[in-house]
Amino acid sequence: MLFRVIIFCLVFFGSFKSYADTTTLRMANWLPPTHPWVLNIMIPWIEKVKVATKGRITIEILKAPLGPPPAHFDFAVNGIVDITYGVHNYTAGRFPTTRLAELPFLSNSSEILSVAWQRIYERELLKLNEHKGTHLLGVFTHGPGQLWLNNFYNSLESIKGLKIRIGGGIAQSSAKALGLVPLQAPVTKAYELLSGGVADGITLPAESISFFKLDRIIKQGFLVEGGLYNVSMFVVMNKKKWDSLSKIDQEAITSVSRIELAKLAGKAWDNADREGITISKQNGVKITQLSESDKKLIKKILSPIIEETLKKIEKEKNIDAHKIYSLLIEEIKSLEN
Repeated sequence: MLFRVIIFCLVFFGSFKSYADTTTLRMANWLPPTHPWVLNIMIPWIEKVKVATKGRITIEILKAPLGPPPAHFDFAVNGIVDITYGVHNYTAGRFPTTRLAELPFLSNSSEILSVAWQRIYERELLKLNEHKGTHLLGVFTHGPGQLWLNNFYNSLESIKGLKIRIGGGIAQSSAKALGLVPLQAPVTKAYELLSGGVADGITLPAESISFFKLDRIIKQGFLVEGGLYNVSMFVVMNKKKWDSLSKIDQEAITSVSRIELAKLAGKAWDNADREGITISKQNGVKITQLSESDKKLIKKILSPIIEETLKKIEKEKNIDAHKIYSLLIEEIKSLEN
């Protein structure tokens, strides 16, 4: 009888301890559940966290946004949620160094750029504590941002003066340099702007054209080698919540974050871009590669933006942005070979 009691206690209290040690984290969300960022990046990563922590950590994605996308970083800082994801340039001036990963011509592959960016950020920029109030789980980028138009054009010269919806950051600088008129608006307003004739085109990665059903009104896509721009993204956890986790769970989460998260995200964006190009072509969108003369012209037009951006970062953060940019380029090239 005593033996049975001992066994019951061991099983009961062992199960109770296992239950008591589990933690559910709340993740803020501002995108539809079918968006690639949610469906193919966040949900698989959440499952990887669960497996790595042997079920001790589960993450629940909130079904409705708590506020607009730019507010989400502060939701994590202030502990309104435990985890969030977002775009660095949605809050202008807050993450100056992340403009390094937004510059034109970096890479045709999100996976390559994301891994390179995570390595360089972790090694050279993490110490600047730009994500203060949170624990940075990883940075990555989407695929190269391209130019999409609701009419047909022959060259870069012929698009001057067109009104183009942009999301901000380097995309705005690139648009202005090309002689375009940038209209800053959320991507959710893009269909309305284009269909109503307010905008003549938009800058987006290929995946977004089909996802937001813009291929119904877009007629042409100009593809720039390495992109007109790129966008740096983050996943962060509230610092106090991170510190409250056990060391073993911190190590487990880290093992599927950082570089592993960059790989996961990069592959997802690359797959989504390939699918987006295919769907756009099927729906009659003309995909235009730049002519050799336009390739030279766009390099000439946009190269000053790179230099200007690096100088601004150096002035704001007192770092050698030129050196870090060179390291990023070297990292990209090493991954491409």
